[in-house]
Amino acid sequence: MMRKGKYFLVPAVITLIVTGALLVTLAWKKQRNDEKYRAAFHEKYRIFTVELPDQISFAGEEIPLDIYYIRENLDRELLVNTYWHSATILVLKRSFRWFPVIEPILADSGIPDDFKYLALAESGLTNAVSPRGAVGFWQFLEGTAREYGLEVNDEVDERYHVEKSTRAACSYLLESFREFERWPLVAASYNAGRKRIRESVDRQSSHDYFELFLNEETSRYVFRIIALKLICENPARFGFYLRGKDLYPPLPYIIREIAGPVPDLVAFARENGTTYKLLKDMNPWLRSDKLRNPGGKTYPLKIASGFALDYDRLIRDMDDSRIYHDTASVSNW
Repeated sequence: MMRKGKYFLVPAVITLIVTGALLVTLAWKKQRNDEKYRAAFHEKYRIFTVELPDQISFAGEEIPLDIYYIRENLDRELLVNTYWHSATILVLKRSFRWFPVIEPILADSGIPDDFKYLALAESGLTNAVSPRGAVGFWQFLEGTAREYGLEVNDEVDERYHVEKSTRAACSYLLESFREFERWPLVAASYNAGRKRIRESVDRQSSHDYFELFLNEETSRYVFRIIALKLICENPARFGFYLRGKDLYPPLPYIIREIAGPVPDLVAFARENGTTYKLLKDMNPWLRSDKLRNPGGKTYPLKIASGFALDYDRLIRDMDDSRIYHDTASVSNW
């Protein structure tokens, strides 16, 4: 019996030894894998700061980069928007669609082209709604919208109308320029309001935005616009490589003018060879499924053209001159 017991112990001891060896080997392999992983991370992972250009202007005014806080404020906004990849890529994609709409309106109104980047800073070129109730590309509050000629009611809200809201924004900007006579101050007033900027100018005896002590949001506001301008003008410099087919193309449409009531916009869409979804996408200022139009106004409605749903054709018909950079120069794809 004793001898049998000894023989039974041998396999158990061997099993323990083998198991222990396996555990030691696995632990060693895990340690080696962890070491390799850490080494690969340190070898391959790189984060670089952004480089500021030697000269920067906004709306024709040179930015005083020799002042330390100017450089640091701009550096902050460039870093935020360079490394907030998803938001900045979407802005670049949308700008291809909407800048051709905004640019001629700014030019016709005598507003510097750089103010298209103000719309980027305000809304990212979406019909956003802020917690305070500001709406659209240009983020108009309801009272201000009506003051500048936009219709706002249950069925029509022209804050969502890109062309009309851009003209309204131009009117606001021109009024601000007549008072402040410097475009960076005009941009700041769009964020803080004329009254607050006026008080800051008078209290601090300076008509220079870059000299004023302002609240945190307005202090960052113009620098954010400038940062978006720099990135949009040269995306590759900040690591964004977009091909032509990656951008959102302009949407073709025809105009159908409506002078009377439309009791059912769903039926109207079908009668005009489109869908209710497309009708609302093309005319987001329509806020109901009907248009009673008690005043008998004439509304131009955009009706998507026949190939609006043919994305390949939309891409083919894009204006290549507006594509950000030559992707052939991009190495290591």
